[in-house]
Amino acid sequence: MSSTNQAASEEKAENSREQRVKTILVTQPKPETDKSPYFDLAKKCNVKIDFRSFIHVEGISAKEFRKERINILDHTAIILTSRNAVDNFFRLCTEMRIIVPESMKYFCISESTAFYLQKYVQYRKRKIFYGNQKFIELMDVIKKNKTEKFLLLCSDIHKDEIPEILDEAKIDYTKAVIYRTVCSDLSDLSDVLYDMLVFFSPSGIKSLFQNFPDFKQNATRIAAFGPTTSAAVREAGLILDINAPMPQAPSMTMAIEQYLKIANKGR
Repeated sequence: MSSTNQAASEEKAENSREQRVKTILVTQPKPETDKSPYFDLAKKCNVKIDFRSFIHVEGISAKEFRKERINILDHTAIILTSRNAVDNFFRLCTEMRIIVPESMKYFCISESTAFYLQKYVQYRKRKIFYGNQKFIELMDVIKKNKTEKFLLLCSDIHKDEIPEILDEAKIDYTKAVIYRTVCSDLSDLSDVLYDMLVFFSPSGIKSLFQNFPDFKQNATRIAAFGPTTSAAVREAGLILDINAPMPQAPSMTMAIEQYLKIANKGR
């Protein structure tokens, strides 16, 4: 390709990205309430926003868990960082016919996760502790219970931050993978095109190409939340149009709104 043709091609690609955004696909489950900022964004900016999770969680089987050679009853405390961890822990216990003693302590990442335990245990009869969303805050309580033997429940894809914090504090714990993140089947979207795709994890990018190996971005705008997701977008050879969080846009909806004010102005 000559330099003149290449420049013309790049200019055409750049212009195509200046088209009006009318449809947005958020790669997460649809919010359970109407109070989501995405619904406000759709109304305010006159755009159609759909939701579809590109990934989902699957619990590992009792047979797989046994291969980890972990005895749940060797532990006196459980660290729970999500509702998925809660559900899959008690599912595994049922499958393996393990009766969790009332003396078991539960350390939850947040108050909502702690209250979710009521689905499986009598809340007032159990020793349940919780933080305020950040694990470092929960560590203050964990450090006061250093004599416990903790079981950290996690996914096959997890940040190293939590084990590192536990190691630094010399906490006696075992890491147990009890569920995994897998790509969802998106075959029904093969003929559906959106002006913008919004991602929240590298797994979402992986799912995109697993479902659509020949995906071409063309004029589709890409939004990504978090540095690891943004890095995954670029590593996949895609153009990152919206990057959040940023100082002027701490949330994804704020970042999208700022982009739409410019992209859709006068169109």
